[in-house]
Amino acid sequence: MALSYLRSSSSRSVNLLKPLSSSLPLRRPISTDTTPITVETSVPFTSHQCDAPSRSVETNPKELLTFFRDMALMRRMEIAADSLYKAKLIRGFCHLYDGQEAVAVGMEAAVTKKDCIITAYRDHCTFIGRGGTLLEVFAELMGRQAGCSKGKGGSMHFYKKDSNFYGGHGIVGAQVPLGCGLAFAQKYSKDETVTFALYGDGAANQGQLFEALNISALWDLPAILVCENNHYGMGTAEWRAAKSPAYYKRGDYVPGLKVDGMDALAVKQACKFAKEHALKNGPIILEMDTYRYHGHSMSDPGSTYRTRDEISGVRQERDPIERIRKLILSHDLATEKELKDIEKEVRKEVDDTITQAKESPMPEPSELFTNVYAKGLGVESFGADRKEVRATLP
Repeated sequence: MALSYLRSSSSRSVNLLKPLSSSLPLRRPISTDTTPITVETSVPFTSHQCDAPSRSVETNPKELLTFFRDMALMRRMEIAADSLYKAKLIRGFCHLYDGQEAVAVGMEAAVTKKDCIITAYRDHCTFIGRGGTLLEVFAELMGRQAGCSKGKGGSMHFYKKDSNFYGGHGIVGAQVPLGCGLAFAQKYSKDETVTFALYGDGAANQGQLFEALNISALWDLPAILVCENNHYGMGTAEWRAAKSPAYYKRGDYVPGLKVDGMDALAVKQACKFAKEHALKNGPIILEMDTYRYHGHSMSDPGSTYRTRDEISGVRQERDPIERIRKLILSHDLATEKELKDIEKEVRKEVDDTITQAKESPMPEPSELFTNVYAKGLGVESFGADRKEVRATLP
């Protein structure tokens, strides 16, 4: 693929993301071109107790094509997980992220792997953004040894400590105090990093969230609370559960920012702003206005409390992948065929990885006891009849 910039940026416009300036050379490879492009976010930021960041975001061809591929990969991965669940190859709880991909890729573009991220149970794409592999995802979903948690965590408990991704938590809102604890460690260590603690609008009314936010504000911890507001807590619309659904204002004395969570570049700009703020002034709340296409989990058809027209309307008007596609095409960074070829490559990569994940063995029975009891004590495990030794612990 190659770049072509024969038309000036002023002759092109995109309703959702408007190019402001571009001075790009001809015929440079997409994969390496980092020539700056400035675009405007889809909608203005709305702020509480702070000045809003600029709507003008600097990006480049390499980043935009990376956004497109990463989000296409995440989307295909989640659709494949849907099929695997229906084929009973994935069991238990499974919460899919399709529609919300811009939050994962935009956040990663603004931070480093030294910064910490902790989230709830809709964690597959966040794990990929932190550098996790497709094999680790599908193997974990199917309970295999090659999974990121060795097949013992499943969908809700992804983890990648070497990239400071701390899960993956099944208890609603419980990850927020843990995230603030990570931020306390960062401030104590003086390492100039921050923690992003993600939660949904369904968890926004949790008392533990406000307790953690209070102590974080008292101690000026570098904690960034990110409310991924997809407008439905399970099957309950936000207006039915929250007297004030302006979640970015919920911190009262803590600054907040409302962000279009379907715009990857707006997420990037907001997270960059939030990181700078948190390192200087302490916690801040980001409300990401986003949307999930699937139901709350695989047991939820997702159409009993909202209309199919609502879902298709969001797909047509705000889909994060389509927004980046339009921006790429408007700047002649790639052709429509080249983008379709990327999607075909992604589909093949996902299919090949699923085949590989199926070949990974199930965990050994002795794995039931690892990370539960202390090693080397020679404890033995017996059956209910107390006669037969089932396993000897390491």
